[in-house]
Amino acid sequence: MLREIRHVSRKPGEPKRRWFSDAQMDLTVWYAPDGSIVGFQLCYDKQAEERAITWWADKGLLHDRVDDGEDRPGTHKSAPILIRNWEATAHERTLREFQERSSALDPDLVALVSERLGALSPQ
Repeated sequence: MLREIRHVSRKPGEPKRRWFSDAQMDLTVWYAPDGSIVGFQLCYDKQAEERAITWWADKGLLHDRVDDGEDRPGTHKSAPILIRNWEATAHERTLREFQERSSALDPDLVALVSERLGALSPQ
């Protein structure tokens, strides 16, 4: 179940954000000064092949693979990075798992994320 992580640090100039996490998913949500949601990032399959779905109100949706920086033989771990243009898969499963894990979150937030995730599914 996604639970809020309190006392999240903010980078200078970054909008207010909230972070929700469990063993399989992370959801970061960014807010405008008026309290409206300007973006979110849902990272899922954290224990397997982690991927991230990012939505910005002014840019739309992106779906990426997360390179965790671990697979670098002979070197120290690198910082995780997003690999762009990675083909999105398993949208219905991701949407279902998000909805199951988000029962403690604000219903309006769940509705927004669910709507955007639904947009990834083939029609």
